[in-house]
Amino acid sequence: MRVIVTRPAAQAATWVDELRARGIDAVALPLIGIGPVANRDAVTQAWLSLAARSLVVFVSPNAVEEFFAARPEALVWPESTVAASAGPGTTHALVRHSVPEGCIAEPAADSVQFDSESLWQRLSRDNWSGKSVLIVRGDGGRDWLADTLRSNGAVVTFVAAYRRLMPEFCGVERDLLAHAIANPAGHLWFFSSSEAISNLVAAEPHAKWTASRAIATHPRIAQRARGCGFGVVAESPPTLEGVMACIQSVAS
Repeated sequence: MRVIVTRPAAQAATWVDELRARGIDAVALPLIGIGPVANRDAVTQAWLSLAARSLVVFVSPNAVEEFFAARPEALVWPESTVAASAGPGTTHALVRHSVPEGCIAEPAADSVQFDSESLWQRLSRDNWSGKSVLIVRGDGGRDWLADTLRSNGAVVTFVAAYRRLMPEFCGVERDLLAHAIANPAGHLWFFSSSEAISNLVAAEPHAKWTASRAIATHPRIAQRARGCGFGVVAESPPTLEGVMACIQSVAS
């Protein structure tokens, strides 16, 4: 059984390497493209105002990478500003860009999910009344955390650091997609985004997914997969160990 990793290219490559190291036949088929914003001036301005922020929330590793790509050369992360991450991948990206670990807030390591709700469990310990918060994301996204921070008195703004794009399938990727549709029993889709599922369905509007199997790293993603017709959808914790256990369960 071949596992198809659908994350954006950079994260998909990491997952493929880790799964292959554990004996899984894994391949990447990114279903969300990532591109820079047309004009980075707003991101540069966000850097210049960073020291006045109490909190900067990064929604994904891609948000970190594109935000730091626009960093003015002389600036470093201010120690008075908390960098919030919803999961380990985003935290690793922050550390890689030299954000001090003491400045990073993230969900507890044993969280059932790594998402905005789990991050809020960590952030809710602090008083956000009157505090300036910046959320770094793509062109749009969920507003739950922003609304929650605002309801607790924070002044929240957004900056779009990257664009999410429809996937462009090259010859190898097009062949992989065709094989997965023709032989659903031999493939297992690994979804970590509802948008990825929507992009897949849009790319193959005539495909039937009732015989296809998938694992999803969040209940909302699993619900989306079922709504698009996937016949078997297993929910997995978003950790490597959890995904491995879920793959083995589905395979057996």
